[in-house]
Amino acid sequence: MATALSTALDVHFTGHLSDTKRPIIFNSPHRQHRVRRVTILSSSSKSPPKVSPNLIDPNHKNPSLSEQLKPLSTTTLSEPSKDQTQLLSKPKSTWVNPTKPKRSVLSHQRQKRSSYSYNPQIKELRLFAQRLNDCDNSEVAFLAALEEIPHPPTRENALLILNSLRPWQKTHLFFKWIKTQNLFPLETIFYNVTMKSLRFGRQLQLMEDLAHEMISNEIKLDNITYSTIISCAKKCHHFDKAVEWFERMYKTGLMPDEVTYSAILDVYAKLGRVEEVINLYERGRATGWIPDHVTFSVLGKMFGESGDYDGVRYVLQEMRSLGVQPNLVVYNTLLEAMGKAGKPGLARSLFEEMVESGLTPSEKTLTALVKIYGKARWARDALELWEKIRSNGWPMDLILYNTLLNMCADLALEEEAERLFEDMKRLENRRPDSWSYTAMLNIYGSGGKVDKAMEVFEEMSQLGVELNVMGCTCLIQCLGKAKRIDDLVRVFGVSVERGVKPDDRLCGCLLSVVSLCEVDEDIDKVLACLKRANPKLFVLVELVTEEKTGFETVKEEFRGILSETAVEARRPFCNCFIDICRSRKLHERAHELLYLGTLYGLYPGLHNKNVDVWCLDVRSLSVGAAETALEEWMGTLSKIVQRKEALPELLLAQTGTGTHKFSQGLANSFASHVKKLDAPFRQSEDKVGCFVVTREEFVSWVQSRIPPPVVTA
Repeated sequence: MATALSTALDVHFTGHLSDTKRPIIFNSPHRQHRVRRVTILSSSSKSPPKVSPNLIDPNHKNPSLSEQLKPLSTTTLSEPSKDQTQLLSKPKSTWVNPTKPKRSVLSHQRQKRSSYSYNPQIKELRLFAQRLNDCDNSEVAFLAALEEIPHPPTRENALLILNSLRPWQKTHLFFKWIKTQNLFPLETIFYNVTMKSLRFGRQLQLMEDLAHEMISNEIKLDNITYSTIISCAKKCHHFDKAVEWFERMYKTGLMPDEVTYSAILDVYAKLGRVEEVINLYERGRATGWIPDHVTFSVLGKMFGESGDYDGVRYVLQEMRSLGVQPNLVVYNTLLEAMGKAGKPGLARSLFEEMVESGLTPSEKTLTALVKIYGKARWARDALELWEKIRSNGWPMDLILYNTLLNMCADLALEEEAERLFEDMKRLENRRPDSWSYTAMLNIYGSGGKVDKAMEVFEEMSQLGVELNVMGCTCLIQCLGKAKRIDDLVRVFGVSVERGVKPDDRLCGCLLSVVSLCEVDEDIDKVLACLKRANPKLFVLVELVTEEKTGFETVKEEFRGILSETAVEARRPFCNCFIDICRSRKLHERAHELLYLGTLYGLYPGLHNKNVDVWCLDVRSLSVGAAETALEEWMGTLSKIVQRKEALPELLLAQTGTGTHKFSQGLANSFASHVKKLDAPFRQSEDKVGCFVVTREEFVSWVQSRIPPPVVTA
């Protein structure tokens, strides 16, 4: 040869070698290994050897998936020349174990592409593809339209038409037609383009059939093939299929790329397989994979769902170590994760970091932060955020406005809610909807502002705003506490006529109002509403309040009602029945219902014992149920004293205290009942809502109540 060839061979030693019988162990990407490079040069020419490009250049970027799947119609699919088939740069390969065969590594372009050249047939083929898109969806009509193809279906022409078809049904029909023509061998790219269209239609079974067909015909499945199948399986929520195809891909020796890694990480995360997600992530990092924003969003969401703050912090550290600047989607995901992990302070810091980086928060960002502040009861921070939103002109949608209103309702910020509500009325595209009005009903109802609540109700009627079951419940509860029974009956009737379907919460609210009524006429009016909302519940009220009804009958009927009631409404139902019995002086029946509630697991944390303290926790009980539980507990303790059994050093009753401005709590009612019973419990000076008594004090109190023996002559 006129010019001798010069070759260079680079061998990388990664610090330690595994022997052939041991599995490959991927180390953490953060560890730095000393790399020894041995370059073997063979040259018999005067010309200098060619130097390969720097494969670890940090500025070198792999093309994104959108670039790799760029529509082929923008280029002419002519046969490439020999000079054009060579890649411009070598792909970065990873050789983990030199004693084993080198794994297949996907090139940067993932598929061979033809260089651009002018093809006069493109315009006609595009018009023909458009006619195919516009024709009827039936197979007969589609095949009839194919007879008018302007040029013979060569490889390039067929691929151009296949890539131009939009409905997945027509893409699939055209692909089957190409196979029947048998004009040229079908390559991997034809299957990939077809699968891409099928993925839009979520046709996982057809995609799997094509993949098995490729395997049978010995057509190579490349990274695009596997990525398309895996991402489609994820969209269809067939996570087991996605894992199956990923494992099949890995067994073939084909290394996943960034698209496949992101998709399969999301699948494992949705399956709750956190350890496998972390292992796969670190394995990918060890092979030189650079995670993208989608990956970090997946990781952040996964850790956020489980409330794992350490995991969220790990994601942030990984992004900083790789120099990846979070985008808006990643920030939104991490903020939601911080909220679920119960870290409002860190969420605030993360939000400030985002703003300082130059990103403008979206409506979703602000909504997530408002929810976090509301849950943490950070009223001041929430109001400061609202002022920032207004002063900076940040985007606000109806969801964000409603979130702010609900936060005001939770924190009892009545004036702020009114100002926000008026702002919404002035904005054409942010007019209050049903949920906005419900928030205002909740605010006025919780604050006992009956007249304002009724004004909101009348305004909804005039504007034709739909009243939902939650708003109806808030208004009925407010009217019931104010003893405005006639207005309550009218609101209930109008709500049902407008399509509101009473749920368990609304029925529980009616039961609560029954316990508050003092006049028989009012009780009958509310019971009439309850009968209309839930006839079986009405019958149970009649049975429970009838003294002649036996305990076994009450037990069976009560169990039947509970089985048909939502889990979260069962304990409130029991509380209301106990309150109704106490309001009618049926104390024995109230104790029976408390026993049934305990028997059916409605009060799991009512009694807590350890060596030093016995505690009665009535925080989940209503006033009547808490008074009944105190009477029951004191009776049990008195019997223990009389039997001379051991008691702990301290007895404690815990009522808690409401954090809401309008919350009355149990403490005052409980204290009144303790005084009425002349019980030795006293309020704790250290903790509000706790009533304590020492063992000696309680024993002395019990003994003082035992009548002295009668002395006979």
